Amino acid sequence: MATPHNQANKGDIAKVVLMPGDPLRAKFIAETYLQNPVCYNTVRNMLGYTGTYQGVQISVQGSGMGMPSMGIYSYELFHEYDVDAIIRIGTAGGITDAVKLRDLVIGMAACTDSNYAAQYELSGMFAPIADFSLLEAAVAAAREQNKPFHVGNLFSTDVFYTANTPLPQWAKMGVLAVEMESAALYCNAAAAGKKALCITTISDCPLRGESTSAEERQTAFTDMMEIALRTAVSVQS
Repeated sequence: MATPHNQANKGDIAKVVLMPGDPLRAKFIAETYLQNPVCYNTVRNMLGYTGTYQGVQISVQGSGMGMPSMGIYSYELFHEYDVDAIIRIGTAGGITDAVKLRDLVIGMAACTDSNYAAQYELSGMFAPIADFSLLEAAVAAAREQNKPFHVGNLFSTDVFYTANTPLPQWAKMGVLAVEMESAALYCNAAAAGKKALCITTISDCPLRGESTSAEERQTAFTDMMEIALRTAVSVQS
């Protein structure tokens, strides 16, 4: 059944979904990697496609920017469309010296300044973490491709523009990169008893003033895409 944000019917969406923030990145992945891709959603231009990769059915759909948007789309995929696993593939800002432009960061966990988890009315602080089977498969795929990658903590923030950046403090705690969606995805997966992982490409290093172009962010980060696709196949084999 369609939702206010997704016109797909039951069965249109695969059990594993890749979720870039940018819907145009979803279109690029579908047209570049999937065989016989079918567009199942155009509502709000949040494009979604289902096709096959190495004979395995996979979907790819945009999530939009920020935890509220990720929260809506991932919740509906988990609860309304019976999706088992979501792999976020997006950009992040590297905040430690070890992380360079275009490196991959696989999010083992996600710290956050968001109040997203307050909805669960827990008696303490919830730690949003990735599913280990997805994490293990992604690490194996990255090693097979001999690509530079890091595994560790992300910082999911609600604020993009801020006068007083907290990033140096998070870096001192060993956090590798900053982005805006993973904590909500990990919370939604935990609450639904489903699986989630975030694989990011470092598009900028804000503390060093380094960045990549908008065009490169949309279409050129293929290492991340291919590792996510291999992960999606591996966990369904």
